[in-house]
Amino acid sequence: MRRSFLIAARFLTRLPMPDPGPVSDPDLGHSAVFFPLVGLLLGLMVWALMVWSLSMLPAEFSGPDPNRAAFGGHSPSYGLAAALVLVAWVGLTGGLHLDGLADTADAWIGGLGDRNRTLEIMQDPSSGPFGVMALVLVLLCKWAALSALMTTGAVVSLIWIPVLARTQLLILFLTTPSARPDGMGAVVRAHLPRTAAWAWLVVTLVASALFLGTEWPGLVVAAGVLFLLLRRFVMTRLGGFSGDTAGALVELSEALMLAAVVFFS
Repeated sequence: MRRSFLIAARFLTRLPMPDPGPVSDPDLGHSAVFFPLVGLLLGLMVWALMVWSLSMLPAEFSGPDPNRAAFGGHSPSYGLAAALVLVAWVGLTGGLHLDGLADTADAWIGGLGDRNRTLEIMQDPSSGPFGVMALVLVLLCKWAALSALMTTGAVVSLIWIPVLARTQLLILFLTTPSARPDGMGAVVRAHLPRTAAWAWLVVTLVASALFLGTEWPGLVVAAGVLFLLLRRFVMTRLGGFSGDTAGALVELSEALMLAAVVFFS
């Protein structure tokens, strides 16, 4: 179990984890079970950064200040602190899922509905204008949501948003075929211990419900609707998912769940 967790952590993050040694195809499949646990590690680190940032902010002005009105009555320092937390968040993952989001956006629009053309564009390492726009918009949404959460102090949900986003990867592996028979997704699906994956899925949902309380239904509904829509799109266009579309799912889920916390908290 320890080795599988290390493989998952080294794949999904840039944290300095011990080298687990050579990784085989079965190792990749077994490591996917621990994706939600890696999400919990990321969530705890992002939450700790947010709490630390809040403790370092200057005290609010007690008198009238023209700059505060544009920020909902709060100091603009929240925006800078949220930006630094977001930079650290991206750095912890190495931009892995953002790369998938950019490739998916370029391929979905540039592929013009053609399956082979879409997969070909996804394999291109360069990013086009649609990919750049997708990155900017998603990061902007995340920054705005983090800023809003800082003003309210409701940051506990940050622990569980990365967990639920990576739990969706397990659901994707369990319910959706791979678009490429020789891709990493096909390898993971072929060697994924399905009983353990379903067990982790149930444990994650129950634990997140206990900790999040009234915020849980909104997050799960938002993530679930996004999952169903994205799955329908990839099945219609590609006949399955790819590594890039899996990364796009994580990024879009995190952005949507952050927005849901702001709107429903």
